[in-house]
Amino acid sequence: MSDYAAFIAGKSQDDRFSGFEPIWTPDFLFDFQAMLVEWAIRKGKSAVFADCGLGKTPIQLVWAENVVRHTNGSVLILTPLAVASQTMREAEKFGITAHRSVDGTIKPGINIANYERLHLFDPNDVEGVVCDESSILKAFDGVTRAAITEFMRTRPYRLLCTATAAPNDYVELGTSSEAIGDLGYMDMLSRFFKNDQNSANPNRLWSGGAQWRFKGHAETPFWRWVCSWARAMRRPSDAGFEDGAFILPELAQREHIIEARTLKEGMLFATPAVGLREQREERRRTIKERCEKVAELVTDTGEPAICWCHLNEEGDRITRLIPDAIQVSGKDPDDEKEEKFLAFSSGDARVLVTKPVIGAWGMNWQHCRHMTFFPSHSFEQYYQGVRRCWRFGQTDKVVVDSITSDGERRVLENLQRKATSADEMMSSLIGFMNDADTLIQPNQFTAKEEAPAWL
Repeated sequence: MSDYAAFIAGKSQDDRFSGFEPIWTPDFLFDFQAMLVEWAIRKGKSAVFADCGLGKTPIQLVWAENVVRHTNGSVLILTPLAVASQTMREAEKFGITAHRSVDGTIKPGINIANYERLHLFDPNDVEGVVCDESSILKAFDGVTRAAITEFMRTRPYRLLCTATAAPNDYVELGTSSEAIGDLGYMDMLSRFFKNDQNSANPNRLWSGGAQWRFKGHAETPFWRWVCSWARAMRRPSDAGFEDGAFILPELAQREHIIEARTLKEGMLFATPAVGLREQREERRRTIKERCEKVAELVTDTGEPAICWCHLNEEGDRITRLIPDAIQVSGKDPDDEKEEKFLAFSSGDARVLVTKPVIGAWGMNWQHCRHMTFFPSHSFEQYYQGVRRCWRFGQTDKVVVDSITSDGERRVLENLQRKATSADEMMSSLIGFMNDADTLIQPNQFTAKEEAPAWL
């Protein structure tokens, strides 16, 4: 009977551990960080979805040091652009030896490199791989994502670290699972979702142009499965710990609706943009007015500020309007991008102008408490951009000025809807995570039944 119960439990989710007992748990870890590290070490291949400022960098450094000591080998930590230098500083602060590699050379111990350098490395040179800010993988093309997954595929120890996943972006969870050697995302879709292109279900997702929704029985098993390889946390109290210093200051989100000086052709007054095509036209038609509003909000404050944009023309215009602004653009060489990010981090540059797809992941900018944003349909870009400053360790109120036109109100409304959806998703994941120990236990079958005589 116990074997059958274990079989049934194994069909619902995989609770196998392929790691080892922790060797080193340093005192500088907070209690909740130590819990996450020890679980990830025992798991061997896992993901940690911890909110911005909860200390994913020390978590992954301690995890990597344990793998180094256990295997007497090396670990590669992959980071977004400019975050490698930040991770090196964190390692030095905590007394952990780490090496920065830019040419594919692996030294004994912990090695840190940017994702853009991955093609220079041989996976056989390392025993473990850490993907820092792993949700950024969606920003890379399919070839690069596949290369990262392939690089990790044969490594015995793997760790993904990122903050809140995008709302209802179950494909992201599937690609994370595939990277650590669990279900591939297409296997995930076929097990838990149904392809239903004509569905109006709000819980649908998109993959390869098709609409998908949960199968009728599958939502709870899906979250149980995620909890078998991932742990999520928005704050320490989510896992039963004291929040202590991990309480965020006030976030002031201000909306600025500007009037377009040029109306749509044939219109006597502004009307909401309908569909992506009209929204893009509205965005381009109002570039001048929106950028002037950004300059008005930022120029004379004397305080550090980040101006997030989406179009090259927006970034160029804002940089011209604000005298002491520097811009990090896609055309800049990687070394130049990193230099500019570090200049803003150190206070040598007061205002940073860049796109979320370039700079919204990984950086710690608690010295800044003001940013401007042009809303888009990507909640994750908005969330990650805001959390560069509004994160644990920030002591002042953070102000986010969202500037949009009257015609783009629906974009702002969609962004607010996604924020609610993201919170619901994380609440579901954390709720199941807290019950994970119960969920993975096999059922205790105590009732006795008599078999029919004809059996």
